[in-house]
Amino acid sequence: MTLRVYLAGEIHTDWRDEIAQGCDGLDVIFTGPVTDHAASDDCGVAILGAEAEKFWHDHKGAKLNAIRTRKALQDADIVVVRFGEKYRQWNAAFDAGFAAALGKSLIIMHGADHQHALKEVDAAALAVVESPGQVADILRYTLHGTLP
Repeated sequence: MTLRVYLAGEIHTDWRDEIAQGCDGLDVIFTGPVTDHAASDDCGVAILGAEAEKFWHDHKGAKLNAIRTRKALQDADIVVVRFGEKYRQWNAAFDAGFAAALGKSLIIMHGADHQHALKEVDAAALAVVESPGQVADILRYTLHGTLP
């Protein structure tokens, strides 16, 4: 069985690579957002033309990114959403809510310092973890029923 896993959320650390390395040899296909921050922010104006106001610049980029995100979330078997230590990650919260609305199996990853702030998001998840290794272990267990 092949698992399609969408890796949503924080783009400032290598957590996606850690999960992929932990899943080496497993039948898993990973997808995710564009993690080049500048490309993600500027895709709308790069493709559709410049905007004088920052609102419309961001609006164009958000809509183009939504095409990719919606398709990938709809195709995913499992959605992993990582909330990092820095920044207010509204996009991650949105992706988690969208995945929950689609009935996707949801894994939320964050540190203990976010437990209270993310309690509603955590309540929608089938697992809440703190490390990429735990995600890899869950995916291995899902595919093969084996423990770490």
